[in-house]
Amino acid sequence: MTEEFHRIRRLPPYVFAEVNKAKAAARARGEDIIDLGMGNPDSPTPPHIVQKLVETVSNPRAHGYSVSKGIPGLRRALAAYYERRFEVKLDPETEVIATLGSKEGLANLAAAITSPGDTILVPNPSYPIHQFGFIIAGASVRSIPATPDEEMLRALDRAVRHSVPKPTALIVNFPSNPTAYVADLDFYRELVAFARRHEIWIMSDLAYAEIYFGDRVPPSILQVPGAKEIAVEFTSLSKTYSMAGWRMGFAAGNPRLINALTRIKSYLDYGAFTPIQVAAVAALSGPQDCVAEMRTLYRDRRDVLIRGLHAAGWDVPSPEGSMFAWAPLPPAFREMGSVDFSKLLLKEAGVAVAPGLGFGEYGEGFVRIGLVENTQRLRQATRAIRQFMGRHGVNLPDLAGSGRRVGKEADQAADAASVI
Repeated sequence: MTEEFHRIRRLPPYVFAEVNKAKAAARARGEDIIDLGMGNPDSPTPPHIVQKLVETVSNPRAHGYSVSKGIPGLRRALAAYYERRFEVKLDPETEVIATLGSKEGLANLAAAITSPGDTILVPNPSYPIHQFGFIIAGASVRSIPATPDEEMLRALDRAVRHSVPKPTALIVNFPSNPTAYVADLDFYRELVAFARRHEIWIMSDLAYAEIYFGDRVPPSILQVPGAKEIAVEFTSLSKTYSMAGWRMGFAAGNPRLINALTRIKSYLDYGAFTPIQVAAVAALSGPQDCVAEMRTLYRDRRDVLIRGLHAAGWDVPSPEGSMFAWAPLPPAFREMGSVDFSKLLLKEAGVAVAPGLGFGEYGEGFVRIGLVENTQRLRQATRAIRQFMGRHGVNLPDLAGSGRRVGKEADQAADAASVI
């Protein structure tokens, strides 16, 4: 009775646990921790969505079992969103299902379509559920590059030629968590053609579709002609409408995959609480000004964070999308690895980030930094990081153009740089 359960044995130790433990201990000591480690939106849910929830929850008839695949009005609202945003037509009855967040949908679809020993292709690094949903279901995972370019396409070709058994499914996620990569429609066209040619299912995670900062508007893979023959796409209200705790997501696309997920879910749950589903209709069908405001908020935070990190001597690429920056470890700290660096940054700067190793072995050498604090707190974080870098001998940029500043004067200059 001491042997660990089979499926649990296939799960590695939770990499984030060490940092989370250190974070909890610091807070217990009364320390002020700026937590940029979790992708947890800090903005309130828009008032008209909350109002619809309150209105609906006051009706006693809304308190019974709901519909596992989602109430009809919600599925129609999601189909209308796809037509409005992507010019993709969906049948609400056969090509759309509501899920308890995209994470639940991905895991249950993995359980529905996976046989023990199947080979699944997953970008590395990637969000943990992308690989572990299939690992829990009994599959073997083969890692591919996470970049939406020729490198990934070449790796897919090698995987098909050299994997035994041949891969049955592929996961993609753009804008990506954690890397913030954004794909374009030309890439999706090549991906769909490849998957159709080799009869491989595609599962696209589009949770960050509305968080983008430049002219490249993230597309849906379902925009590609023929994509619905092999693809299903997961979306979520968590980030778009700051509804992470509401647990409301969707899968859309291939009718066979949607039917498989529907059958599995019919045994496992009765769907989200009906008032939440009604409020989700209000989110998708109501005023969308809040989405543009959210996008502006994250863009402003991104700009403050990236400028502040550059002023601290940390060269971090500016993300085009998602609510994260994917930051290579500063050269002075590269040898210690992402977990130890994250713990040191927490201890000495009071800033929590997510170690890249937690997103796969090829995430080592990076940390993920969330845009989940207001600009004032982000400036505070980058000032603390600048001081941290200086203590460890990092050659700090000359912010004023007149020699390296130290102490309070350097902090003021860094603060000014993050405002410009």
